[in-house]
Amino acid sequence: MIQNLEDTIIAPATTPGTGAITVIRMSGPKTFGIVNDLVLFKKGSIEEASGYTIKFGTIFNDDFTILDEVLVSVFKAPHSYTGEDSVEISCHASKYIVEQILLKAIHLGARAAEPGEFTKRAFTNGKMDLAQAEAVADVISSSSAASLRVAMSQLKGGVSSELKTMREDLLNITSLMELELDFSEEDVEFADRSQLTDLIDKVYNHITKLANSFKTGNAIKNGVPVAIVGPTNAGKSTLLNTLLGEERAIVSDIAGTTRDTIEETMTIEGILFRFIDTAGIRESDDAIEKIGIERTYKKIGEADVVLGVVDCSDSSLSIKESIEDIICHTTKEQSLFIVLNKSDKENISTNEVLSTLPDIKTISISAKFQTGIEELKAVLADSQKGRISLNDETLITNIRHYKALSDAAEALDRVKNGLGLGIPTDLLSQDLRECLYHLGTIVGEISTDEVLGNIFSKFCIGK
Repeated sequence: MIQNLEDTIIAPATTPGTGAITVIRMSGPKTFGIVNDLVLFKKGSIEEASGYTIKFGTIFNDDFTILDEVLVSVFKAPHSYTGEDSVEISCHASKYIVEQILLKAIHLGARAAEPGEFTKRAFTNGKMDLAQAEAVADVISSSSAASLRVAMSQLKGGVSSELKTMREDLLNITSLMELELDFSEEDVEFADRSQLTDLIDKVYNHITKLANSFKTGNAIKNGVPVAIVGPTNAGKSTLLNTLLGEERAIVSDIAGTTRDTIEETMTIEGILFRFIDTAGIRESDDAIEKIGIERTYKKIGEADVVLGVVDCSDSSLSIKESIEDIICHTTKEQSLFIVLNKSDKENISTNEVLSTLPDIKTISISAKFQTGIEELKAVLADSQKGRISLNDETLITNIRHYKALSDAAEALDRVKNGLGLGIPTDLLSQDLRECLYHLGTIVGEISTDEVLGNIFSKFCIGK
């Protein structure tokens, strides 16, 4: 559907039937007229009310019996979420009541809002830029203190502010270069090349720093990926179940029970972790199990944290081979912890093996008897606190923003190289404009209906 700003839109902002109250949101030029026809107020009309006030009223059925008594919150343009005249009707959460109010409002001239249409209107009316609009959805879906903090920073314009500064610097550079083109026949140089190089280096470093923050930002938003790996029957699935406090993975004494990866999230000390239980590592002729083992190695490579689980009751040779195999599939950038499971059966050979291996943090636990689990959680949280800090550093969490920043950095890198090679100003100006274009797409200064439609279609109705 083609969305028209002249339409007045309506939708529940909360889910009917799931609580005591449902909030119905309406926005658009006919809002106050529709509300006056829909609700009988005890005193005065909605137009007479001041913005940011609440009026009590009654909605009647067609036979003049009472449908519900409601509270109507008044927001007058431009001081509203959408920038338009808006109201929020708080009614009882009965699905029937909500349905009747919506039908009556639509009969009076409103139409049902599409997903994200209220926020899209806020963007269109200049109440927020596109990066802030996308942060609205992130705030709603945040599932940890860290992810909420980052989303709120973006909603308040953290990313937008940094991009604005960079774009202003680039626009100044572009203006100087294009001014030179107007005087090209006179061989006039308005932009000092050394200062130009310094400024471009500064912006380039800023862009790449933001782009590089995506790995951390994505981990905060979707959960720090933690691969639980090790040989068969080491207790990986039992550990996952114990961490989650529920029977999520099948546990069996039969080796090779886990054939595929299982992923679940949980929050530890305000940080969201995404635990990935993997197939046991061993030599196998089973075609399906071999695929599962291949996926295990793939997940190790994708994880930020690797929990190498070994069985303390195994032979010293088995323990050593298992740990060495896990170590050779991890990198220095990953946090590796060796989890000595079944500590109730620990034998003296375990310590002998560990003494011959590199300095790696080890935690003794019993997943079955739930000992050492709190220590393991603390170790996991501590491993991320330095990376997921509580400071005000801006982080990128959106893949669209990351792609735009990467493209902008690539264009600016061509400018850097071009300055060093003495490439003509007109060619460098084109690359600078391309960099500005990519940065502009993040905040919505440059956008298409297709891009906007794709972004807002992922929002919930009523937001």
